[in-house]
Amino acid sequence: MTNIFPEPILRLPEADIPLKGISAYLSQGENHQVIFMYFGEDVDLPEHSHKSQWGVVFEGKLDLTIGGVKKTYLKGDHYFIPEGVRHSGHIYAGLNVMDYFDQKDRYGIKPGQRL
Repeated sequence: MTNIFPEPILRLPEADIPLKGISAYLSQGENHQVIFMYFGEDVDLPEHSHKSQWGVVFEGKLDLTIGGVKKTYLKGDHYFIPEGVRHSGHIYAGLNVMDYFDQKDRYGIKPGQRL
């Protein structure tokens, strides 16, 4: 699978996310962030927590363990991770997702780019 996002999304600033094989495009709100992500490689996501997150799978496959409950998400599925709940996962190469973070500073932009 390939990155499915159209040109208006690809023109957004790239988010500085420390994961291998990721292309991530950041839409910054006053009190939140929306990030469009494409993963070109498999990634194991270590357990962590943060403010709430809601996401939608556009293409591909994602295994998430949220609060100890493991579930596989496929095209059209959505997930919600409440604030402070520990979660981890496995991202399969080819995943295209959009995530809303209830946090204005979850991720910064890559050096040399502007909002």
